[in-house]
Amino acid sequence: MFDDDVASKSLGIDLSEAADGRAVARMRVTAEMVNGHGIAHGGFLFLLADTAFACACNSHGPVTVAAGAEISFVTSARLGDELVATAEERTRYGRNGIYDVTVRRGAEVIAEFRGRSRTLSRS
Repeated sequence: MFDDDVASKSLGIDLSEAADGRAVARMRVTAEMVNGHGIAHGGFLFLLADTAFACACNSHGPVTVAAGAEISFVTSARLGDELVATAEERTRYGRNGIYDVTVRRGAEVIAEFRGRSRTLSRS
């Protein structure tokens, strides 16, 4: 799935791990990602977290998509920051799942994301 993810790859997101309901993705904040306040635009932080979430929930095999997600911004990311998003499965039930993603700069938490997944039925 990640091999065909043009959006994530165009932002320089690198996937370093994806297996067993877990995924780790990295992204460096570039000048194109900084908003008028001089900090990383929240949409890019969401996209990084969402990419890790997507890779974690698709690591089981069947095609799985987001049913919903929310993010809490803890602190700002800045130009040049190397961000790491770690997604971990919390539970799967039926065709649904819940995943938590923490976005960090080093040891510092930048954002917390929770995603809800839905595995598509085979038609």
